[in-house]
Amino acid sequence: MTLELIPVNLDDANDYVLRLHRHSKPTIGHKFAVGISDGKQLRGVAISGRPVSKALQDGRTIEILRVCTDGIRNGCTRLYGASCRAAAALGYLLAITYTLESEGGASLRAAGFKPVATVKERQWGCPSRPREERDLIGDKIRWERAL
Repeated sequence: MTLELIPVNLDDANDYVLRLHRHSKPTIGHKFAVGISDGKQLRGVAISGRPVSKALQDGRTIEILRVCTDGIRNGCTRLYGASCRAAAALGYLLAITYTLESEGGASLRAAGFKPVATVKERQWGCPSRPREERDLIGDKIRWERAL
C-alpha cells in the first residue's frame, strides 16, 4: 500500500481528531495541517500552529498541536516528519509537541524529536484571568526538534 501526504483544511482535520483521537479535542486555530492517505481514504492528520505556551511564542517556534491516525503503520512518524519539513520551509527554527507521560514517544524519536521537559498538569485559570475549569489528563512531556 502506498501512502501519500496531502494538504488538509482545519475543518476536515478537526473532524478526524474528533472521531478518532483518544483524549484530545479539536483545535481552535492553526497555521497548517497535513494528512496521510492511502489513495482511497484519509488515514491520519497533523495540525500545527503557534505554541500554546506564551513563553514559547517567539515567532520561530511551531507546535504540532495534534497528530491522529487510524493506526496505520508509521503514520504518526510520517506526519511528524512532514509537519517539520513544512515548518522549516516556512522559516520556523524549532518544532515542539507534547505527549502524556504514559505515552512512549516512539514515533517522535523516529521523527528526530528529543524529550526536553516534564510539564505538570494544572488548571489554566488564575485570579487575574479566570478560565473555565477543564478535565485534567495528567503530566506531559515536551518534545523538541531543531529545524
